[in-house]
Amino acid sequence: MTESPSQPRTGYTFAEKALARAAGLPFTVAGQIVDARPDITLSHDNTAPIFQTFKKLGITKVKHPERLAITLDHAVPAPTTEHAKNHAEVRQFVKDQGVKHFFEVGRGICHQVLSEEAVILPGELILGADSHTTHYGWFGAFGAGVGRSEVAAIWATGELWLRVPESMKVVVTGEWQRGVTAKDFCLRLMGDLGVEGGIYMSIEFSGSAITALSLESRAVIPNMMAEFGAKTAYIAPDDQIFEYLKGRAKRPYTPIYPDADAVYQAEYHYDVSQLEPLVACPDSPDNVQPVSAVAGTVVQQAFIGTCTNGRLEDIAAAAEIVSGKHVAVGTRLLVVPASSVVLQEALKRGYIQTLVEAGAVIGVPGCGPCMGNHMGVPAPNEVTISSANRNFKGRMGTADAPIYLSSPAVVAASAITGRITHPADLDQ
Repeated sequence: MTESPSQPRTGYTFAEKALARAAGLPFTVAGQIVDARPDITLSHDNTAPIFQTFKKLGITKVKHPERLAITLDHAVPAPTTEHAKNHAEVRQFVKDQGVKHFFEVGRGICHQVLSEEAVILPGELILGADSHTTHYGWFGAFGAGVGRSEVAAIWATGELWLRVPESMKVVVTGEWQRGVTAKDFCLRLMGDLGVEGGIYMSIEFSGSAITALSLESRAVIPNMMAEFGAKTAYIAPDDQIFEYLKGRAKRPYTPIYPDADAVYQAEYHYDVSQLEPLVACPDSPDNVQPVSAVAGTVVQQAFIGTCTNGRLEDIAAAAEIVSGKHVAVGTRLLVVPASSVVLQEALKRGYIQTLVEAGAVIGVPGCGPCMGNHMGVPAPNEVTISSANRNFKGRMGTADAPIYLSSPAVVAASAITGRITHPADLDQ
């Protein structure tokens, strides 16, 4: 265990400040072990098995049920009797423990829903039994995935040992070119540094190209950092974030910003003006190629959704691509909105009608095919192009079914042609 330093430094990173707050300490430094008290602890369909571990501790009541957030999202509606039994156990747990932040089947993916509901706020700590809990860095919260046994320990004690991560600074500048997205930037970063490039680090993103992104696009970046091995990721909250939280935040919050003289383990600079649409090829998110290098690859399935790219602007981009066209024979297009709010707005704006007219299949808000539970499991040797975050072998439920990752626009264009396609090539 790293002892707390006796003298403070002059400058601290976001992670050092956020975990000092969560541990009730005046300051922390990278490498230090702290007893952190999360503001929110997240679980989803895995709540029932976590409870089995919790009961083995000899405890029946969660210490802070008001700090729990539970969403049924990973296999919804229940595709099997076993899933249905699991959901029933979760509902009973919620009732018995008095959990207020509970979101039923159809409300959507945990990370999207908790963001919409402002369950977690800037500067706060959320620990979740889901690896993509890094997501909440899009508005300046410290989000980190932990194991099921760790969540059981938090339920019992209200705290968890955490090692303060070292930090990496990534400065992103330049002008976003037409058709280039935050997803492409994430793929570029992993293609350059590998999926282990950010192992147990806090990745801080800054620069003019980051602040130029829409809020929905900002959310893509910390979410994808789970594939980079990051413990957490962070974008500084600004006036756009504060405006978003007006009327949503139910309690006061204090944003946390890194100091100008904070100490970083590594620093990288990117100019997105030089970036082009990219694809992560099987079977790893860092196996990155330009779309042009893999164009023409036949695809049987195209999937738009997940906590990475299932938001309104993603569905809008897909609708624009497919408008007046039709999905290719032999290819199917699955679209799963990230939440019921996204679905309702997409219906209101006509995006869903456009997609359905083009031959798309619309799924219940939730994780959908992402982890291979149901809704879009490919047959052996079928190729999927997906807007999701992972393409490891077997990720979508079939070991020998290759998965390519790309932006929603590339997915939509590929659905129209039946082959991996750059959207700009559709009109040629």
